[in-house]
Amino acid sequence: MSEPPSSIWRHGPLMRFWLARTATSIAFQMQAVAVGWQLYDLTANPVDLGLVGLIQFIPVLLLILITGQVVDRHDRRIVLALAQAVEAAGALALTLATLLGVIDARVIFAIVFVLGAARAFDMTAQQTMLPGVVPAALLPRAVAVVASSNQAATIAGPALGGVLYIAGPSVVYLTCCALSLAATLLVLSVRVEQATARREPFSMTVLFAGVGYIRNNPIVLGALSLDLFAVLLGGATALLPIFARDVFAVGPWGLGILRAAPAVGALAISVVLMHAPLRNHVGRSMFAAVAAFGAATVVFAWSTSLALTLAALAVLGASDMFSVVIRQTLVQVETPDAVRGRVSAVNTLFVGTANRLGDFRAGLMAAWLGTVPAVLIGGAGILVVAAVWMKVFPALYRVERFSRV
Repeated sequence: MSEPPSSIWRHGPLMRFWLARTATSIAFQMQAVAVGWQLYDLTANPVDLGLVGLIQFIPVLLLILITGQVVDRHDRRIVLALAQAVEAAGALALTLATLLGVIDARVIFAIVFVLGAARAFDMTAQQTMLPGVVPAALLPRAVAVVASSNQAATIAGPALGGVLYIAGPSVVYLTCCALSLAATLLVLSVRVEQATARREPFSMTVLFAGVGYIRNNPIVLGALSLDLFAVLLGGATALLPIFARDVFAVGPWGLGILRAAPAVGALAISVVLMHAPLRNHVGRSMFAAVAAFGAATVVFAWSTSLALTLAALAVLGASDMFSVVIRQTLVQVETPDAVRGRVSAVNTLFVGTANRLGDFRAGLMAAWLGTVPAVLIGGAGILVVAAVWMKVFPALYRVERFSRV
Protein backbone atom coordinates (compact mmCIF):
# COMPACT_ATOMS: atom_id res chain seq x y z
CA MET A 1 0.00 0.00 0.00
CA SER A 2 2.43 2.63 -1.22
CA GLU A 3 0.07 4.91 -3.15
CA PRO A 4 0.74 8.60 -2.59
CA PRO A 5 -2.03 10.68 -0.98
CA SER A 6 -2.90 12.38 -4.29
CA SER A 7 -3.99 9.04 -5.79
CA ILE A 8 -6.90 8.36 -3.44
CA TRP A 9 -9.49 8.28 -6.23
CA ARG A 10 -7.33 5.80 -8.18
CA HIS A 11 -6.91 3.50 -5.19
CA GLY A 12 -8.74 0.40 -6.45
CA PRO A 13 -9.33 -1.44 -3.14
CA LEU A 14 -10.64 1.74 -1.50
CA MET A 15 -13.03 2.40 -4.36
CA ARG A 16 -14.43 -1.14 -4.21
CA PHE A 17 -14.80 -0.81 -0.46
CA TRP A 18 -16.51 2.56 -1.01
CA LEU A 19 -18.96 1.06 -3.49
CA ALA A 20 -19.77 -1.78 -1.09
CA ARG A 21 -20.41 0.64 1.77
CA THR A 22 -22.56 2.81 -0.50
CA ALA A 23 -24.71 -0.15 -1.56
CA THR A 24 -25.11 -1.32 2.04
CA SER A 25 -25.94 2.17 3.26
CA ILE A 26 -28.53 2.73 0.54
CA ALA A 27 -30.17 -0.56 1.46
CA PHE A 28 -30.20 0.36 5.15
CA GLN A 29 -31.72 3.79 4.53
CA MET A 30 -34.36 2.47 2.12
CA GLN A 31 -35.28 -0.23 4.58
CA ALA A 32 -35.55 2.28 7.44
CA VAL A 33 -38.06 4.35 5.45
CA ALA A 34 -40.13 1.30 4.51
CA VAL A 35 -40.10 -0.22 8.01
CA GLY A 36 -40.95 3.09 9.66
CA TRP A 37 -43.82 3.90 7.33
CA GLN A 38 -45.20 0.35 7.27
CA LEU A 39 -45.02 0.02 11.06
CA TYR A 40 -46.68 3.39 11.66
CA ASP A 41 -49.42 2.38 9.20
CA LEU A 42 -49.94 -0.84 11.16
CA THR A 43 -49.95 0.58 14.70
CA ALA A 44 -50.02 4.43 14.57
CA ASN A 45 -47.97 4.31 17.79
CA PRO A 46 -44.81 6.45 18.16
CA VAL A 47 -43.50 4.08 20.85
CA ASP A 48 -43.32 1.31 18.22
CA LEU A 49 -41.10 3.53 16.07
CA GLY A 50 -38.78 3.90 19.04
CA LEU A 51 -38.91 0.16 19.72
CA VAL A 52 -37.39 -0.50 16.29
CA GLY A 53 -34.28 1.32 17.51
CA LEU A 54 -34.21 -0.48 20.86
CA ILE A 55 -34.61 -3.89 19.24
CA GLN A 56 -31.67 -3.21 16.93
CA PHE A 57 -29.62 -2.08 19.93
CA ILE A 58 -30.16 -5.21 22.05
CA PRO A 59 -28.16 -7.70 19.90
CA VAL A 60 -25.27 -5.25 19.60
CA LEU A 61 -25.15 -5.02 23.40
CA LEU A 62 -25.34 -8.80 23.78
CA LEU A 63 -22.70 -9.49 21.11
CA ILE A 64 -20.20 -6.71 21.88
CA LEU A 65 -17.50 -9.01 23.25
CA ILE A 66 -18.08 -11.68 20.60
CA THR A 67 -17.91 -9.33 17.59
CA GLY A 68 -14.61 -7.81 18.68
CA GLN A 69 -13.03 -11.22 19.25
CA VAL A 70 -14.24 -12.56 15.90
CA VAL A 71 -12.99 -9.52 13.97
CA ASP A 72 -9.56 -9.58 15.67
CA ARG A 73 -9.07 -13.33 15.13
CA HIS A 74 -10.49 -13.88 11.65
CA ASP A 75 -10.36 -12.41 8.16
CA ARG A 76 -12.24 -9.13 8.49
CA ARG A 77 -13.28 -9.24 4.86
CA ILE A 78 -15.03 -12.61 5.31
CA VAL A 79 -16.72 -11.48 8.53
CA LEU A 80 -18.07 -8.39 6.78
CA ALA A 81 -19.26 -10.35 3.73
CA LEU A 82 -21.11 -12.88 5.90
CA ALA A 83 -22.80 -10.10 7.86
CA GLN A 84 -23.98 -8.48 4.63
CA ALA A 85 -25.31 -11.81 3.39
CA VAL A 86 -27.44 -12.08 6.54
CA GLU A 87 -28.69 -8.54 5.94
CA ALA A 88 -29.74 -9.63 2.45
CA ALA A 89 -31.61 -12.59 3.93
CA GLY A 90 -33.38 -10.29 6.40
CA ALA A 91 -34.55 -8.01 3.59
CA LEU A 92 -35.80 -11.07 1.70
CA ALA A 93 -37.72 -12.20 4.80
CA LEU A 94 -39.45 -8.80 5.00
CA THR A 95 -40.33 -9.11 1.31
CA LEU A 96 -41.90 -12.54 1.70
CA ALA A 97 -43.78 -11.62 4.90
CA THR A 98 -45.29 -8.60 3.15
CA LEU A 99 -46.23 -10.48 -0.03
CA LEU A 100 -47.78 -13.35 1.96
CA GLY A 101 -49.80 -10.95 4.10
CA VAL A 102 -48.33 -12.14 7.41
CA ILE A 103 -46.50 -8.93 8.22
CA ASP A 104 -47.28 -7.31 11.58
CA ALA A 105 -45.38 -5.51 14.33
CA ARG A 106 -44.11 -8.76 15.88
CA VAL A 107 -42.76 -10.05 12.56
CA ILE A 108 -41.05 -6.73 11.87
CA PHE A 109 -39.50 -6.66 15.35
CA ALA A 110 -38.21 -10.25 15.01
CA ILE A 111 -36.56 -9.60 11.64
CA VAL A 112 -35.15 -6.27 12.83
CA PHE A 113 -33.57 -8.10 15.78
CA VAL A 114 -31.72 -10.45 13.40
CA LEU A 115 -30.68 -7.51 11.24
CA GLY A 116 -29.35 -5.76 14.34
CA ALA A 117 -27.16 -8.77 15.12
CA ALA A 118 -25.82 -8.81 11.55
CA ARG A 119 -25.07 -5.09 11.67
CA ALA A 120 -23.13 -5.57 14.91
CA PHE A 121 -20.59 -7.65 12.97
CA ASP A 122 -20.94 -5.44 9.86
CA MET A 123 -20.16 -2.17 11.67
CA THR A 124 -17.27 -3.61 13.68
CA ALA A 125 -15.63 -5.30 10.69
CA GLN A 126 -15.95 -2.36 8.31
CA GLN A 127 -14.44 0.06 10.85
CA THR A 128 -11.38 -2.13 11.34
CA MET A 129 -10.87 -2.85 7.62
CA LEU A 130 -10.12 0.68 6.49
CA PRO A 131 -6.58 0.95 7.96
CA GLY A 132 -5.77 -2.27 6.09
CA VAL A 133 -7.13 -0.96 2.81
CA VAL A 134 -5.20 2.33 2.55
CA PRO A 135 -1.77 3.60 3.68
CA ALA A 136 -1.64 5.50 6.98
CA ALA A 137 -1.06 8.83 5.19
CA LEU A 138 -4.37 8.42 3.36
CA LEU A 139 -6.43 7.44 6.41
CA PRO A 140 -8.05 10.82 7.28
CA ARG A 141 -9.09 11.34 3.67
CA ALA A 142 -10.22 7.71 3.36
CA VAL A 143 -12.41 8.11 6.46
CA ALA A 144 -14.03 11.13 4.79
CA VAL A 145 -14.47 9.19 1.54
CA VAL A 146 -16.19 6.27 3.27
CA ALA A 147 -18.27 8.66 5.37
CA SER A 148 -19.35 10.39 2.17
CA SER A 149 -20.67 7.06 0.89
CA ASN A 150 -22.93 6.81 3.91
CA GLN A 151 -24.19 10.33 3.39
CA ALA A 152 -24.70 9.95 -0.36
CA ALA A 153 -26.69 6.84 0.47
CA THR A 154 -28.67 8.72 3.10
CA ILE A 155 -29.65 11.23 0.42
CA ALA A 156 -30.48 8.69 -2.28
CA GLY A 157 -31.74 5.87 -0.05
CA PRO A 158 -34.68 7.57 1.70
CA ALA A 159 -35.78 9.33 -1.48
CA LEU A 160 -35.56 6.10 -3.49
CA GLY A 161 -37.24 4.17 -0.69
CA GLY A 162 -40.10 6.69 -0.55
CA VAL A 163 -40.65 6.53 -4.30
CA LEU A 164 -40.46 2.72 -4.46
CA TYR A 165 -42.84 2.46 -1.50
CA ILE A 166 -45.57 3.77 -3.77
CA ALA A 167 -45.36 0.38 -5.54
CA GLY A 168 -45.45 -1.36 -2.16
CA PRO A 169 -43.04 -2.08 0.71
CA SER A 170 -42.11 -5.45 -0.80
CA VAL A 171 -40.50 -3.64 -3.75
CA VAL A 172 -38.33 -1.65 -1.32
CA TYR A 173 -37.30 -4.73 0.63
CA LEU A 174 -36.43 -6.74 -2.49
CA THR A 175 -34.27 -3.89 -3.76
CA CYS A 176 -32.48 -3.83 -0.39
CA CYS A 177 -31.80 -7.55 -0.72
CA ALA A 178 -30.21 -7.08 -4.15
CA LEU A 179 -28.02 -4.20 -2.91
CA SER A 180 -26.78 -6.20 0.08
CA LEU A 181 -25.85 -9.13 -2.17
CA ALA A 182 -23.94 -6.77 -4.48
CA ALA A 183 -22.08 -5.34 -1.49
CA THR A 184 -21.13 -8.85 -0.38
CA LEU A 185 -19.48 -9.59 -3.73
CA LEU A 186 -17.63 -6.24 -3.74
CA VAL A 187 -16.24 -6.78 -0.26
CA LEU A 188 -14.92 -10.21 -1.22
CA SER A 189 -12.94 -8.55 -4.03
CA VAL A 190 -11.11 -6.13 -1.70
CA ARG A 191 -7.57 -7.01 -0.66
CA VAL A 192 -6.96 -6.16 3.01
CA GLU A 193 -3.66 -6.09 4.86
CA GLN A 194 -4.18 -7.42 8.36
CA ALA A 195 -1.62 -8.37 10.95
CA THR A 196 -1.65 -12.08 11.75
CA ALA A 197 -3.87 -12.52 14.78
CA ARG A 198 -2.25 -13.99 17.85
CA ARG A 199 -4.26 -16.91 19.17
CA GLU A 200 -4.02 -15.85 22.79
CA PRO A 201 -5.41 -18.28 25.36
CA PHE A 202 -8.89 -17.29 26.44
CA SER A 203 -9.00 -15.11 29.54
CA MET A 204 -11.07 -12.28 30.90
CA THR A 205 -8.17 -9.94 30.15
CA VAL A 206 -8.21 -10.89 26.46
CA LEU A 207 -12.01 -10.71 26.35
CA PHE A 208 -12.12 -7.21 27.82
CA ALA A 209 -8.96 -5.89 26.15
CA GLY A 210 -10.91 -3.35 24.10
CA VAL A 211 -12.75 -2.02 27.13
CA GLY A 212 -9.49 -1.81 29.07
CA TYR A 213 -7.71 0.05 26.30
CA ILE A 214 -10.49 2.62 25.98
CA ARG A 215 -10.72 3.13 29.74
CA ASN A 216 -7.00 3.89 29.94
CA ASN A 217 -6.94 6.24 26.93
CA PRO A 218 -8.72 9.53 27.81
CA ILE A 219 -8.69 10.73 24.20
CA VAL A 220 -10.47 7.66 22.85
CA LEU A 221 -12.79 7.44 25.86
CA GLY A 222 -13.67 11.11 25.64
CA ALA A 223 -14.33 11.00 21.89
CA LEU A 224 -16.51 7.89 22.07
CA SER A 225 -18.52 8.96 25.10
CA LEU A 226 -19.07 12.48 23.74
CA ASP A 227 -20.56 11.10 20.54
CA LEU A 228 -22.54 8.51 22.51
CA PHE A 229 -24.40 11.10 24.58
CA ALA A 230 -24.75 13.57 21.73
CA VAL A 231 -26.36 10.99 19.44
CA LEU A 232 -28.41 9.49 22.28
CA LEU A 233 -29.92 12.88 23.08
CA GLY A 234 -30.22 13.91 19.43
CA GLY A 235 -31.95 10.75 18.20
CA ALA A 236 -34.97 12.43 16.64
CA THR A 237 -34.90 10.78 13.21
CA ALA A 238 -37.25 8.04 14.42
CA LEU A 239 -39.90 10.75 14.83
CA LEU A 240 -39.65 11.99 11.25
CA PRO A 241 -42.70 9.91 10.16
CA ILE A 242 -44.71 11.93 12.70
CA PHE A 243 -43.32 15.25 11.41
CA ALA A 244 -43.99 14.14 7.82
CA ARG A 245 -47.57 13.10 8.46
CA ASP A 246 -48.85 15.23 11.35
CA VAL A 247 -46.78 18.45 11.19
CA PHE A 248 -46.13 19.01 7.48
CA ALA A 249 -48.85 16.73 6.00
CA VAL A 250 -46.60 15.11 3.39
CA GLY A 251 -46.56 11.46 2.34
CA PRO A 252 -43.77 8.89 2.04
CA TRP A 253 -41.98 11.10 -0.49
CA GLY A 254 -41.88 13.91 2.11
CA LEU A 255 -40.52 11.53 4.71
CA GLY A 256 -37.79 10.58 2.27
CA ILE A 257 -36.86 14.24 1.77
CA LEU A 258 -36.78 14.90 5.52
CA ARG A 259 -34.55 11.88 6.11
CA ALA A 260 -32.27 12.93 3.25
CA ALA A 261 -31.80 16.53 4.44
CA PRO A 262 -29.16 15.79 7.12
CA ALA A 263 -27.19 13.82 4.55
CA VAL A 264 -27.07 16.79 2.18
CA GLY A 265 -25.17 18.82 4.77
CA ALA A 266 -23.07 15.81 5.78
CA LEU A 267 -22.11 15.03 2.20
CA ALA A 268 -21.09 18.64 1.60
CA ILE A 269 -18.75 18.70 4.61
CA SER A 270 -17.33 15.26 3.81
CA VAL A 271 -16.41 16.43 0.28
CA VAL A 272 -14.60 19.39 1.85
CA LEU A 273 -12.72 17.07 4.21
CA MET A 274 -11.71 14.77 1.33
CA HIS A 275 -9.85 17.60 -0.36
CA ALA A 276 -8.83 19.61 2.72
CA PRO A 277 -8.52 17.25 5.71
CA LEU A 278 -8.45 18.79 9.16
CA ARG A 279 -4.85 19.28 10.32
CA ASN A 280 -5.01 21.57 13.36
CA HIS A 281 -7.22 22.18 16.42
CA VAL A 282 -8.68 18.68 16.18
CA GLY A 283 -10.12 18.55 19.71
CA ARG A 284 -11.61 22.04 19.72
CA SER A 285 -13.12 21.43 16.29
CA MET A 286 -14.84 18.29 17.52
CA PHE A 287 -16.43 20.09 20.47
CA ALA A 288 -17.57 22.95 18.24
CA ALA A 289 -19.18 20.46 15.85
CA VAL A 290 -21.08 18.74 18.67
CA ALA A 291 -22.34 22.11 19.96
CA ALA A 292 -23.54 23.00 16.45
CA PHE A 293 -25.31 19.63 16.29
CA GLY A 294 -27.20 20.47 19.49
CA ALA A 295 -28.12 23.98 18.31
CA ALA A 296 -29.44 22.65 14.99
CA THR A 297 -31.56 20.10 16.86
CA VAL A 298 -33.14 22.90 18.91
CA VAL A 299 -33.99 24.85 15.74
CA PHE A 300 -35.47 21.72 14.18
CA ALA A 301 -37.69 21.22 17.23
CA TRP A 302 -39.07 24.79 17.15
CA SER A 303 -39.54 25.09 13.39
CA THR A 304 -42.99 25.03 11.81
CA SER A 305 -41.61 25.85 8.35
CA LEU A 306 -40.65 22.98 6.08
CA ALA A 307 -37.86 25.05 4.50
CA LEU A 308 -36.37 26.02 7.89
CA THR A 309 -36.69 22.43 9.07
CA LEU A 310 -34.78 21.14 6.05
CA ALA A 311 -32.08 23.79 6.59
CA ALA A 312 -31.76 22.86 10.28
CA LEU A 313 -31.51 19.18 9.39
CA ALA A 314 -28.80 19.97 6.83
CA VAL A 315 -26.75 21.86 9.45
CA LEU A 316 -27.36 19.02 11.89
CA GLY A 317 -25.98 16.53 9.37
CA ALA A 318 -22.95 18.66 8.49
CA SER A 319 -21.91 19.17 12.11
CA ASP A 320 -22.46 15.49 12.93
CA MET A 321 -20.34 14.40 9.95
CA PHE A 322 -17.51 16.75 10.94
CA SER A 323 -17.50 15.22 14.41
CA VAL A 324 -17.72 11.65 13.06
CA VAL A 325 -14.69 12.05 10.76
CA ILE A 326 -12.62 13.42 13.64
CA ARG A 327 -13.74 10.68 16.04
CA GLN A 328 -13.23 7.78 13.64
CA THR A 329 -9.77 8.99 12.64
CA LEU A 330 -8.76 9.52 16.27
CA VAL A 331 -9.93 6.04 17.27
CA GLN A 332 -8.11 4.37 14.37
CA VAL A 333 -4.80 6.20 14.78
CA GLU A 334 -4.80 5.80 18.56
CA THR A 335 -5.57 2.05 18.54
CA PRO A 336 -3.05 -0.76 17.83
CA ASP A 337 -4.19 -3.28 15.20
CA ALA A 338 -4.06 -6.17 17.70
CA VAL A 339 -7.03 -4.79 19.64
CA ARG A 340 -8.66 -2.75 16.88
CA GLY A 341 -11.57 -5.17 16.49
CA ARG A 342 -12.37 -5.18 20.19
CA VAL A 343 -12.07 -1.39 20.42
CA SER A 344 -14.24 -1.01 17.32
CA ALA A 345 -16.84 -3.32 18.86
CA VAL A 346 -17.08 -0.97 21.83
CA ASN A 347 -17.17 1.94 19.37
CA THR A 348 -20.09 0.24 17.62
CA LEU A 349 -21.91 -0.04 20.94
CA PHE A 350 -21.06 3.53 22.01
CA VAL A 351 -21.88 5.30 18.76
CA GLY A 352 -23.22 3.07 16.01
CA THR A 353 -26.13 1.87 18.15
CA ALA A 354 -26.59 5.14 20.06
CA ASN A 355 -28.76 6.14 17.10
CA ARG A 356 -31.04 3.20 17.84
CA LEU A 357 -31.20 3.84 21.57
CA GLY A 358 -31.67 7.53 20.83
CA ASP A 359 -34.62 6.62 18.61
CA PHE A 360 -36.17 4.74 21.53
CA ARG A 361 -35.60 7.70 23.88
CA ALA A 362 -37.19 10.07 21.39
CA GLY A 363 -40.19 7.79 20.78
CA LEU A 364 -40.78 7.27 24.50
CA MET A 365 -40.49 10.98 25.32
CA ALA A 366 -42.74 11.85 22.37
CA ALA A 367 -45.43 9.55 23.77
CA TRP A 368 -45.07 11.08 27.23
CA LEU A 369 -44.46 14.76 26.49
CA GLY A 370 -45.20 15.29 22.80
CA THR A 371 -43.02 15.23 19.70
CA VAL A 372 -41.65 18.79 19.80
CA PRO A 373 -40.67 18.74 23.53
CA ALA A 374 -38.92 15.39 23.01
CA VAL A 375 -36.69 16.86 20.29
CA LEU A 376 -36.18 20.19 22.09
CA ILE A 377 -35.04 18.54 25.33
CA GLY A 378 -32.60 16.39 23.39
CA GLY A 379 -31.03 19.39 21.62
CA ALA A 380 -30.60 21.32 24.87
CA GLY A 381 -29.08 18.24 26.47
CA ILE A 382 -26.44 18.01 23.73
CA LEU A 383 -25.27 21.55 24.47
CA VAL A 384 -24.96 20.71 28.17
CA VAL A 385 -22.99 17.52 27.43
CA ALA A 386 -20.54 19.39 25.16
CA ALA A 387 -19.84 21.94 27.93
CA VAL A 388 -19.38 19.26 30.60
CA TRP A 389 -17.11 17.05 28.46
CA MET A 390 -14.75 19.97 27.80
CA LYS A 391 -14.06 20.02 31.54
CA VAL A 392 -14.04 16.25 32.14
CA PHE A 393 -11.78 15.40 29.15
CA PRO A 394 -9.31 18.28 28.79
CA ALA A 395 -6.84 16.00 26.95
CA LEU A 396 -9.36 15.54 24.15
CA TYR A 397 -10.05 19.28 23.96
CA ARG A 398 -6.31 19.99 23.66
CA VAL A 399 -5.63 17.52 20.80
CA GLU A 400 -4.04 19.52 17.98
CA ARG A 401 -3.25 16.87 15.33
CA PHE A 402 -3.87 13.24 14.45
CA SER A 403 -0.65 12.00 16.05
CA ARG A 404 0.14 8.93 13.91
CA VAL A 405 -0.90 10.26 10.50
